[in-house]
Amino acid sequence: MSRTVYVNGEFVAEENAKVSIFDRGYLFADGVYEVTAIIDGKMIDFDYHMERLSRSLRQIALDIPVTIDELRTIHHELMARNNLSNGMIYMHITRGVADRNFTYPENARSTLIAFTQQANLVNPPHAETGVKVATIPDIRWARRDIKSIALLPQAMGKQAAYEKGAYEGWMVEDGLVTEGTSSTAYIVKGAVITTRPLSNSILAGVTRRTLLTLAQETNITIEQRPFTVKEALAADEAFITSASTLVLPVVEIDSHKIGTGRPGPVTRKMRETYIKTAREG
Repeated sequence: MSRTVYVNGEFVAEENAKVSIFDRGYLFADGVYEVTAIIDGKMIDFDYHMERLSRSLRQIALDIPVTIDELRTIHHELMARNNLSNGMIYMHITRGVADRNFTYPENARSTLIAFTQQANLVNPPHAETGVKVATIPDIRWARRDIKSIALLPQAMGKQAAYEKGAYEGWMVEDGLVTEGTSSTAYIVKGAVITTRPLSNSILAGVTRRTLLTLAQETNITIEQRPFTVKEALAADEAFITSASTLVLPVVEIDSHKIGTGRPGPVTRKMRETYIKTAREG
C-alpha cells in the first residue's frame, strides 16, 4: 500500500503525485520547508514550526497558499490517511510554476506539497549508543536562517561525514562550529550546555527552542556563544537536536572520544525531559 501525499489541494497516492517541470522549486530551489515530528500520534512543536515557516516565507517574499489552520488540518489528515503514529511530516512551499526566469514571476500560484515518513523517534538505537560526528567546512550561503529547500551543501556535507564513518557532519567556519548539516550542535562542560546564538549564520532550530526553555526550567545553565572544534573535543558531552532526532548524544568527533565515550548525564536528562514534555504537551 502506497502512502497518501498532499499536492496543491489534493490527497493522492504517492505514485500519482506530480508537479510541473517548470516549478521554481525544481528550477531554482525557490522555496522553503518544515519537518514536524510525530510522537504517539501528536504533532510536536507544530506552532513553533509554523512561526518559523511564516518567517522564512516573509524573508523571500513568498505567499502561503493556505492558512496555518488549513496546514494543521492537512497534517492531521495525512496522519490519519497513512496511519502515522510515530515519524515525521515533511512539507514545502515553492513560488510555483512559471517559465524559467531569475526574477520572481507575477501572479504565480504557490506550490504546496506534504508527505509522511515512518520513524521510531523515541527509541532509536542511536539514543543509547550515541553517534559519531565529523567536522567539515561550512560552504553554505549567508542566509542560513531561512529554511531553504536549497540543501545541496548540506547533502554534500552529510555524504562527506558518512564517508568518514560518521552519522552527522558539524560544519566549521573560521574555526568555529556553526551547526550540523541537519541539526543544531551542542557541547557540555561540567553542567553547562553551550550552543551557538541565533543569527543569519545558523537556522533557528525548533527543537533547540524548546530544549533551551526546558533547560532553564530544570536549572541547567545555557551559554549561547560560538565554540571551537578544540573546545568540542575537550567537552564532557556533546549532542545534537532536530525534529528527526529529538536530542541525540554525540560520543565521538573526528575519531576523538568525547568524555567517557558514552551518552552523558546532561544529554540523557535533556532527552528524557524533551520526550516527556512532548508526550504530555
